[in-house]
Amino acid sequence: MPIRVLVVDDSVFMRRVIADVLGQEPDIEVVGLAADGLEAVELARRLSPDVITLDVEMPRLNGLEALRRLLEERPYRVVMVSSLTREGAEVTVEALALGAVDFVTKPSRGWGQEAAAVWGELGRKIRIAAQSRVRPVHRQVPPAGHEQVPPIPGAEGRGGATGCYVVLGASTGGPQALMEVVPGLPRTLAAAVLVVQHMPAGFTQALAARLARAGALPVREAGDGQVLQHGEVVVAAGGRHLRVTRGGRIGLDDGPACLGVKPALDVTLLSLAQAAPRRVVVVVMTGIGTDGTRGARVLKEQGAVIVAQDEATSAVWGMPRSIVSQGLADYVIPLPDMAAVITSLVGEGA
Repeated sequence: MPIRVLVVDDSVFMRRVIADVLGQEPDIEVVGLAADGLEAVELARRLSPDVITLDVEMPRLNGLEALRRLLEERPYRVVMVSSLTREGAEVTVEALALGAVDFVTKPSRGWGQEAAAVWGELGRKIRIAAQSRVRPVHRQVPPAGHEQVPPIPGAEGRGGATGCYVVLGASTGGPQALMEVVPGLPRTLAAAVLVVQHMPAGFTQALAARLARAGALPVREAGDGQVLQHGEVVVAAGGRHLRVTRGGRIGLDDGPACLGVKPALDVTLLSLAQAAPRRVVVVVMTGIGTDGTRGARVLKEQGAVIVAQDEATSAVWGMPRSIVSQGLADYVIPLPDMAAVITSLVGEGA
């Protein structure tokens, strides 16, 4: 059966363009068009689409409020269509944190080479979304929740040393998952935390700001030459690879994409393998593809601990499944327990 899609956009022209483009895909069927968020909620109830494409900026009820209402009713699979502006990036990141599966950036024109690439990406993400799991809207948990989970056997006394890193890698479904993990980490975490989320330039600064507001740890977007510190979270800049030097300094890389993504988790992990830190915990979370497997294998040979998110709590069990199938995972952990496991592994400082 084709994937049944509801298209939501306040522009008549853009609705028609998206419908025409998707209508050419043999496995996608556009079953409805909505002009704003209120109409989207009503049509979603009536049509029960497999996937909804949702414009960010709309009258009466904007994309963010429409998303909240939709997800309160049932776990709709939603792909946001965002403008590439600061405001658009902030709203899009908020939507991803709430449970939207993914997003694309709206082209400046409906047709042309730029638009063709965007609409091709939209079709690909609709297919991924149709197969994804949608989790309930995130409810903030107190950072002290890690104390309710017993330490992993053998982890006692191994954390807290200089050169300890936790690397969180994610793709599809990652922002919502990160919103559950990063705020659960204590301010005294004895490690520097690196976040590698597959995301284009212009959106990771908003992601870092959103994570910073939600938890106890300071969070910032990576800057070239910055020194990593314990008890701090650094988010890889969109559209650039993040490397770590032996001195714990960040290097941003404008080289080609790796496995079709940039930033790539593999690039960061392989740079850490060369930097030879004292301890590394690699956490591979929800996402499509195999990014992170190669780097995790090299680091595991050096003694790193590899953690994979479990299938039941992953929006897309691709990246973590690759880790598990290759026999690299030391632990396979449900998302609600992830912050506790990380804290148990690396320990806390003063």
